[in-house]
Amino acid sequence: QVQLVESGGGSVQAGGSLRLSCAASGLGYSSNCMGWFRQAPGKEREGVAAMNPEAGVTVYADSVKGRFTISRGNAKNTVYLQMNSLKPEDTAMYYCAADCLSLREATYWGQGTQVTVSS
Repeated sequence: QVQLVESGGGSVQAGGSLRLSCAASGLGYSSNCMGWFRQAPGKEREGVAAMNPEAGVTVYADSVKGRFTISRGNAKNTVYLQMNSLKPEDTAMYYCAADCLSLREATYWGQGTQVTVSS
């Protein structure tokens, strides 16, 4: 009965910023890992960022390090992805994920929100 709903996607010029939000429900307290994945046309889905506050671990794909920041709300039912210095190669559908295993996979997924970065 887990639901993840993303929002905040849109179109932006290179160098701009977007903030994605994910509202989660039905997650147990043991579901500590939350993350963001993306999939560009013709490419495989890839992990972008993931965090596990209990383990004190946050991990980012090399391609977004220093530009993206993942964070979680105090109630632990919301996760954010702040994306700065966006590049055209960041264009993709972005998916919120729960019960993740670092940047490799996850158990639960949202429907996705489109991010388009123009050059």
